[in-house]
Amino acid sequence: MALLAVIGLQHWQLNEYAITPGDATPVAPLVKVHGVATNPHHDRILLTDVYLSPVSAFQWLSLHFQRHVEFVAPDQLLEPGVPADELDAQGFLQMSDSKQAAEVAAFRALGWKVPAVSAGAVINAVIAPSPARAAHLHVGDEIVGVNATPIRNACGLVRALHDLAPATTVQLAVRPVTISRAGVLTWGRVVRRSLTTAAAPKGMLAPSCAAISGPGRSYVGVSLEDGLRYQLPATISINTANIGGPSAGLAMTLALIDRLSHGSLTGGHVVAATGTMSPNGVVGDVGGVAEKTVAVQRAGAQYFLVPQVEVATARANASPGLTVLGVSSLAQALKDLRVLGGAAPAALTPPS
Repeated sequence: MALLAVIGLQHWQLNEYAITPGDATPVAPLVKVHGVATNPHHDRILLTDVYLSPVSAFQWLSLHFQRHVEFVAPDQLLEPGVPADELDAQGFLQMSDSKQAAEVAAFRALGWKVPAVSAGAVINAVIAPSPARAAHLHVGDEIVGVNATPIRNACGLVRALHDLAPATTVQLAVRPVTISRAGVLTWGRVVRRSLTTAAAPKGMLAPSCAAISGPGRSYVGVSLEDGLRYQLPATISINTANIGGPSAGLAMTLALIDRLSHGSLTGGHVVAATGTMSPNGVVGDVGGVAEKTVAVQRAGAQYFLVPQVEVATARANASPGLTVLGVSSLAQALKDLRVLGGAAPAALTPPS
């Protein structure tokens, strides 16, 4: 009976996920740069991740006897109505966005002007059931047109659909995304997708967009972000195979600045970092900081840069050999590294 009970617990999946310490990985070996001069010296700047996995009843019991495990419900990871099968795609889209933001922020920090071009409305969540799900739209797809109307950003799509009556059929111009098993996103040629709108759910708030007021009449069932293209002065690739989420943004930005500039950005110290990065250099908060602190300690980091709001969590889980520094911007992170003996960023290729 006991054996049968254990087997039953192993196959009894709970509606819960476990967050455990992942890896702390040097960013420099993951980066390739073509088109500008680079520094052959590679500082040890580490990105850190966590393992996120659904748990069975047996795993739940065994993990409760381990330290540094956090349990979260699906609604803490996903918007209401978004199914769990969207989780991986969302994470890989977030990583793709994070890499783009890191590249832009790094070049701008070194003095380049990096213009942006609006390119469409990118889907970052699809509710099930919904008209979008029925039309086979997916996380990462970029909508560039509705009927004869070009779509340049998320609000453009909202405006195009806002006043349509429910049960209206529209033709969407979509650049469909393909996401590899390793998490690489590739957008294809524009295709046409037919979508029939539904009545907007009661109480649904209108998105904050200029010239739009009141709830929309039609409902599609997606969350959106702006699709942007940036004119970078070089071609960058960062190999983040099988890593999702936006939290490596700060680490990738620092590693790129180190690669593109004179001297040692870290002063020879082993520095880990976590935090989202916006193209204008704002550092945002992330999850799993307690578990990430454990991972960077195991990797031998001496300093750990974290979003300012999460300093207390990181310090509560840090050993005496790890110094935690809170930052809210890229400029502050660079200033803190200079205090540690790092060089001020100076581009090897003069910005034009």
